[in-house]
Amino acid sequence: MFARTVRMQLKPNSVGAFTGLIEKEVIPTLRKQQGFKDEIVFVPSGGKEAVSITLWDQEEQAEAYHRGAYPGLLNALGGVIEGTPQVQTSQVSNSTWHKIAAR
Repeated sequence: MFARTVRMQLKPNSVGAFTGLIEKEVIPTLRKQQGFKDEIVFVPSGGKEAVSITLWDQEEQAEAYHRGAYPGLLNALGGVIEGTPQVQTSQVSNSTWHKIAAR
């Protein structure tokens, strides 16, 4: 399993709009992507940033999403985020939810 972590700076007072866009735009698009398994979005206290972690069957599928649907979703989030999100990718080593053990 493969993880993609995206860190975003939120515009002031945009948490509600941000979470609405995640529910209405991002999640439906992710569900259509081959290999997509799950998304978890965190908004720490203060609402100045957000962190999204998506889980994928394979790295190639996450890369295909990054090249395909991701730019459109960034555009949709443009009204609620500032700057360019930071993207990090990694292999998933453990998960109790997805029953993954270290290799």
